[in-house]
Amino acid sequence: MTETTPKIKILKGAAPDLSAATYQLHDESHTIGNSLRWMLMKNNPHPSENVINVRIQMYDGLSSLDALLKALSDLDNLCEAVEDAYLESLREEKFERWDEKR
Repeated sequence: MTETTPKIKILKGAAPDLSAATYQLHDESHTIGNSLRWMLMKNNPHPSENVINVRIQMYDGLSSLDALLKALSDLDNLCEAVEDAYLESLREEKFERWDEKR
């Protein structure tokens, strides 16, 4: 008989009252994973600690630090591109105008 991997698992180290826990979703990182992350941030208050934990797991001897630094650099480049496009649209007045009625 073949054992099936559970879709969701609570990893060791969870608080007894489950106020803090690491959950592992199997084969769902690009499907439900991102949607669930967005809904959690949308519907729940921010955590009481001013800290975020990111777990990066690499294979084939690749560095998680290199992956993190590349992702941060790519995010910075994306933000700059969006800002440049926004400022260009303002300069060229390529935006919709409307009067707000009170």
